Amino acid sequence: MEQAISVTKFNNYIKQIFDSEELLHNISIVGEVFGVSFSRNVIYFSLKDETSTLSCVCFYPNFVSQIIEGNKVIITGSPNYYTKAGKFNFNVIRVEKLGQGKLFEEFLKLKQKLEEEGLFDISGKQPMPKKIARIGVITSSEGAVLQDIKNIVWRRNPAVDIVLFNTKVQGNLAEKEIAHAIDVMGNYDKIDAIIVARGGGSLEDLSAYNTEIVARAAYKCPKFLVSAVGHETDYTIIDFVSDLRAPTPSAAAELLTVDNESKKEQFISTANNLLRTFDTFISNIQNELELKKFKFISVGEKKLDANRNLIGNIYRSLTVCYENYINSKYYELGLSEITLNKNNPVEILNKGFAKIEQNGISISSINNIDFNSDLSIIFKDGKLKASPKEKE
Repeated sequence: MEQAISVTKFNNYIKQIFDSEELLHNISIVGEVFGVSFSRNVIYFSLKDETSTLSCVCFYPNFVSQIIEGNKVIITGSPNYYTKAGKFNFNVIRVEKLGQGKLFEEFLKLKQKLEEEGLFDISGKQPMPKKIARIGVITSSEGAVLQDIKNIVWRRNPAVDIVLFNTKVQGNLAEKEIAHAIDVMGNYDKIDAIIVARGGGSLEDLSAYNTEIVARAAYKCPKFLVSAVGHETDYTIIDFVSDLRAPTPSAAAELLTVDNESKKEQFISTANNLLRTFDTFISNIQNELELKKFKFISVGEKKLDANRNLIGNIYRSLTVCYENYINSKYYELGLSEITLNKNNPVEILNKGFAKIEQNGISISSINNIDFNSDLSIIFKDGKLKASPKEKE
């Protein structure tokens, strides 16, 4: 039994064969571009003819304008065998555009025909239904597209139903299955909108969606139809005929569903805005009341100060009047006191005068004396009786 060699050793043998063969260096090859992708300024694509394909890689980003899906080009370069992955690529160092590939030419020809017939007119587009409770999806049950649509629809609104019509998305008779699915779902009453979807791919991979049978089925569809075929940069005939084109299947799912969380957040935001508006209104009312209160107190205090001054002036005037009145009364009282003192019998007696009474009656005239009765002579410190004599 021969000794087995390692994978690395075998891959190195293959690489040495390619590198040592001078006839394989700087070869020019003609073909149609498909399957273009980019990664860190490196262009990955394939070249094809009627029966074969060739994987290519180009490290010159300036050729990006020539390496376009469907273009017919002449590439120049050398084969390379990448030993780590055991993968063969053709390293491209120059690209020359020859024209458009057959598939692309057929695409443009059909596009022009249908456009002239009016299948792309905006006037023929249907508006999106306001309420979408059930979505029909036309795609393969085996691809990731269906799962992506389910995930997004049910994350945004779990109440929405999804009905699948399983079809081929490429290959033999795929266009007939897709057209039939559009006809069936378009006439199903319980479906509100339809998504025709598949993932990205080359122009050849998407060829089923560039057929007249699919375009006419989409145009006649009585239900709102969304095309979600390929990546954002991919355009197919069904995109122009459908009521709405979504850049990706995931985007189609978002377009046809209302995000309950967004509605909830919007409701909360609206409620918060109303609360803020109410708070602002209350705050303004409070500020206005405070301002009026301040003005009222200020006016009241001014009036109170004015009244205080008035009362003070009245008080001072009354005080002066009262003092003047009291002083005048004191003065009058003093005069009365002096008068009383002058007329006080005691004071008269103190001055050496005496009071004469007879039978309890003051005698002010000799003519009033009864000479038959005694007289009482009243001094300041006692009384003296006397008998009156004859009048002299």
